[in-house]
Amino acid sequence: MTGRTDRDATAGGRIGDRPDVGRERRDHAADVFSTVLADRDATAVVHVGTARDPGIRYVCPTPPTDLTAIAYVGDDDEWLVRSAGDDASGHPARRLATTLADRGLEGTVLTPPRVPHDAALYLEGAGVELASTNALERARTTKTDGERTAIAAAQRAAAAGIRRAASLLADATVADGLLAAGGEPSTDAEPLTTTRLRTAIDEAIVRAGAFPVGNTIVNPDSRDGTDPDEPLRPGEPIVLEAAPRGPTGYYGGLVRTLVVDSDGGRERRVHVGVTQSFRSARSMLTAGPESVTAVAADLEAEVRSFGFGEDDAIETRVSGVGLEPLERPIDGGDDVGPGSVVRLDVAGQVGAESRIRIADVLAVHGEGERPDWLAAPSQSLEPTALLE
Repeated sequence: MTGRTDRDATAGGRIGDRPDVGRERRDHAADVFSTVLADRDATAVVHVGTARDPGIRYVCPTPPTDLTAIAYVGDDDEWLVRSAGDDASGHPARRLATTLADRGLEGTVLTPPRVPHDAALYLEGAGVELASTNALERARTTKTDGERTAIAAAQRAAAAGIRRAASLLADATVADGLLAAGGEPSTDAEPLTTTRLRTAIDEAIVRAGAFPVGNTIVNPDSRDGTDPDEPLRPGEPIVLEAAPRGPTGYYGGLVRTLVVDSDGGRERRVHVGVTQSFRSARSMLTAGPESVTAVAADLEAEVRSFGFGEDDAIETRVSGVGLEPLERPIDGGDDVGPGSVVRLDVAGQVGAESRIRIADVLAVHGEGERPDWLAAPSQSLEPTALLE
């Protein structure tokens, strides 16, 4: 199904999708909605929101800048769009409800649980019977080819940022037990701080064509009250996290832990367990779909198999990534299967105030087909390894 529209839903957007990506995405939504409407004996799927709502952005090839009400009518395979930016008065939801009534459409209309309350009142006031559906979220869970390409672009920008931080750490010198930026140790060496690394990551992300959007963090697990301008130290794990938004509105998500002048020991053992967990999860998802809970449990079990007991803090998180940095599949019972693009995030405690943490994005394909890591630099603790 392609789904025609009764008006131009592509005019004026804040975050521009390529039209082919937006239409491919909306066609996928139409397929999912048609099945749900038939199963529920319903008439249409309706959602109301602004361009900041990922659901609205998902079903509009180029999101309008104003409050928008959009419906997919299954019997007609048609999209109806009403926006506050139209040359018409009245709330978009009220005008959409009037259109549905004027067409003589009867039966239940399905909406996401989070549809705005005033919009629901307008729809019900026009005699529309509403029922809840997760069809929109289900559609977003399976990514189209264009969406995977957009996420990969954001992930490449994240990798560019992390590599820039790695280059600063690779060139760092040690002065008075602290890391200094490049060159030979001297009293004039500029300290290497979390602020400096975060700024360098953000600048590299922008040069790569994406937006940091405040999601760049250095040492997110450091104790409260730590001065961001306090110089970093050799031999201590430095956690770098980036989740930029690409030009088409899709996010990436990447975490690396680097150590300058590592002396091995526990941090190396934790690192081996964490990196091996990613290989295990990839093999698991090659065999077929699994729940979020099952994948997270496999990640943790693999880390613990390297000699870590129940008292050792191991944290795992599995979530989708797309128009939001964290989205479905995210709940325990959600399936990670063909078409899913998920972020795997694993951390193991090294000391009272430090962890080894790594996160990568994985695109899952059909059963028996090996999933792909999207723009994944080396997971090594050694900064120079990320520059190869």
